[in-house]
Amino acid sequence: MAAAALAAALREWAAAVARQDVAWRAALAAWAPLLGSLAGLAAQMRAGQRLAWGGSPLGAFGELRPRLWRKQRGAAEALLEQLGGRRVELRAVRDAVGAGVAAVLRLYEERAAELGLAAALRRGPRTPSLADALEGLQDVERYYRHLYLESKLLLLCISCDSLADMEALPQSWERILERYKADVVQDTLLMISLFVDNHRELCCSPGS
Repeated sequence: MAAAALAAALREWAAAVARQDVAWRAALAAWAPLLGSLAGLAAQMRAGQRLAWGGSPLGAFGELRPRLWRKQRGAAEALLEQLGGRRVELRAVRDAVGAGVAAVLRLYEERAAELGLAAALRRGPRTPSLADALEGLQDVERYYRHLYLESKLLLLCISCDSLADMEALPQSWERILERYKADVVQDTLLMISLFVDNHRELCCSPGS
């Protein structure tokens, strides 16, 4: 039966996303301290640029300033490498969720005629419709895809040649997170749970 097949596919997708979201949250949580470290390093580098080296006792050590700069750049590159690793983790979740959504939508397209439009739109007293569930899947896929893209663009913009922007990275990241609320994932998982648990009620309701 088409409804049963779709309910099973949604159950499997939701279970996979619940696991993947743990990895996603862990990767996201690692960004704030790494960006904070980069911001602190940028503040140190800017302070070094403002320092009047020639008029201080340090001026006698001509190699000190470039050596310090190279060391700081190396530290920045190490932090960027760690952020890049976290970005790869985000990309893996994005790809897995996207592939899962595509598989469920493909199954719906294959069984749509058998299921019928009325059944796809039918809601119960406590149950969302199949259309609601499918829309939720796409919302989740969009959340992961857009936030991953934002993380990628943020990394591409980081440069030791723009220390002021680097120093503002924690605030930039917070603004990004505010635009993409993770509630959409948990809300969708709850909606799918309600649909899967009660889809028989919809199938057996009058007019089904």
